[in-house]
Amino acid sequence: MAYVDKIFDRNYLEYASYVIKDRAIPDIRDGLKPVQRRILHSLFEMDDGKFHKVANVVGHCMKYHPHGDASIYEALVQLAQKELLIDTQGNFGNVFTGDQASAARYIECRITPFAREILYNKNITEYTESYDGRNLEPVVFPAKVPLVLILGVEGIAVGMSTSILPHNFREVVQAIQAVLRGEKPVLYPDFVQGGLLDVSEYRDGLGKVRIRAKLDTSDPKRILVRELPYRITTEKLITSLETAANKGQIKIAEINDYTSENVEIEIKLPKGIYARDVVDSLYAFTDCEVSYSVNLLVIRDQKPEVMTVSDVLAYHASHLVRILKQELEYEERELKDQLHARTLEQIFIEERIYKAIEEMKSSEEVTNAVIQGFEPFKSQIRRTISPDDVERLLKIPIRRISLYDMNKLRKEIQDIKGRLKEIKEHLGNLTGYAIGWLEGVLAKTANRFERRTEITGFEKVTLKRVALRDKKLRYDPNTGHLGLALTSGTVVAEVSEWDKVLIIDKNAVMTVIKVPQRLFVGKDLLYLGLADKESLAATVFSLIYQKDTEKQAYLKRFVIEGWILEKKYSLVPEKCTALALTTRQDLYVKLDFKQRSLIASKKELLPLSDFLIKNPGALGKRLSDKEIAGARFVTDKGTAPREDTV
Repeated sequence: MAYVDKIFDRNYLEYASYVIKDRAIPDIRDGLKPVQRRILHSLFEMDDGKFHKVANVVGHCMKYHPHGDASIYEALVQLAQKELLIDTQGNFGNVFTGDQASAARYIECRITPFAREILYNKNITEYTESYDGRNLEPVVFPAKVPLVLILGVEGIAVGMSTSILPHNFREVVQAIQAVLRGEKPVLYPDFVQGGLLDVSEYRDGLGKVRIRAKLDTSDPKRILVRELPYRITTEKLITSLETAANKGQIKIAEINDYTSENVEIEIKLPKGIYARDVVDSLYAFTDCEVSYSVNLLVIRDQKPEVMTVSDVLAYHASHLVRILKQELEYEERELKDQLHARTLEQIFIEERIYKAIEEMKSSEEVTNAVIQGFEPFKSQIRRTISPDDVERLLKIPIRRISLYDMNKLRKEIQDIKGRLKEIKEHLGNLTGYAIGWLEGVLAKTANRFERRTEITGFEKVTLKRVALRDKKLRYDPNTGHLGLALTSGTVVAEVSEWDKVLIIDKNAVMTVIKVPQRLFVGKDLLYLGLADKESLAATVFSLIYQKDTEKQAYLKRFVIEGWILEKKYSLVPEKCTALALTTRQDLYVKLDFKQRSLIASKKELLPLSDFLIKNPGALGKRLSDKEIAGARFVTDKGTAPREDTV
């Protein structure tokens, strides 16, 4: 059995690791999941400047991705809708309406030049074998910008998930520049759908955000939805509007969808209802407001790690410097090779070294003659002449030698030396070079990637506050029943489905319940009203009770600040009887003594303001040491107060 357990444990760990690293979670270095990386690699390989059928791209990508064409097609469409790395031709769906893309055989795509600039350099890319060993695919692309922040990503792995919101491309680039300058930038998400964004609970890539549709309420009798929340389509929004209307949560007369290139949903209102009365309900009961919890989980150093936006920016600032250094060093090596070759070529032709081989009878003698011919010019040559160098010189055609333009060659050598000098300067100040490179990227995208989502703050709309209170809650003291279904009795209040009811029965037992259809709550209630925390926090209850074993009265004053739904709370100690309860503050306690002749009349009225306010669980204060016949609340004139419970 232990052997079987060991096999299951090992296989499960291998499966979990595979799903986490090779399926669901992006790598921080290029911000891509494996399927996205393989799609882009296929597009780079196929790139000839023309559009390719998506079906052909999918077929090409299947050499690298062993999970079927459907997953490749869906990932390609989603990546193309980001409008950054892939040019499209045809119907790739609509992020506003939720319309699906056309079949892969009808639509076309190609890699963008911009993607090639920020993502592709095969000279410094590490490659690995594909799943069948027949091809090579990149481990990661040498990305110069943090695509993990720009594109955003959702992924569910084994025991973990990632939810990274997209950010504005230009703002991300500017943030990287700020990090390179030693500053601490603040970066917030940006969505192609636009909308309004509240970041009060956003914690640098963690926490959550709330997003609202942008509503036009300039016409008091209709509301126009101009922009949508993230991941909400017009179809989904209209469905939520219809559902809320059917439940009676909002009142609308008609919904019209005029969305084409821009979002425009018209909500017409019924007679007597105005836009200002409906807006909060739209946010509370429909998809006009949504919230998203975010979790910035990425693969870093072969392991999943939760990071912040600041962490990612700092990592990619250093990563950009490393990538640019590798590119410069590679270019420097290539240029030095070119300079060496051009210098040999110049000397070989100008000094007519080729003449020395005319009488040589073997290839070895030819090679030695050429090498010896360069001996007088050793000071001009940067490294040892190899047989490969000689072979290249010997392949220069005679026609080319006779027509050779030495001035052109000298200029080419001078240009190479000038570029090598520039590279040396850049390598000496890589941070400044990186900032300048990013500035060039910003210049090329000057008219693109404007922020679409407006960052603002808005008050949280509670369902209870905006719910329509159009149902009558009744209480029948004759039967002791409470509920919406009653047709007799007193109307306690007009309520909504979100309201709660506070009941204090004749035994001083407090209960908070949902609004019932019909429920027996008892007769002779001490208090019945809505359990609204804001209003109850400002309400002081005064309760007179008497111990069953004594003849003295006690008074307690308290405020109800919290409760558990449907839990019973006793407001008096055990073996005690409640005598009276009030929420008025201008009353007095009147004690009726058994031996009135022994008590001064001025002691019979006790003002409530003389007693401290405590919590509901506190004991009351004894009002007198003398036996009483009764106690009640009265006005300053000793008369009974008007009934003050609901």
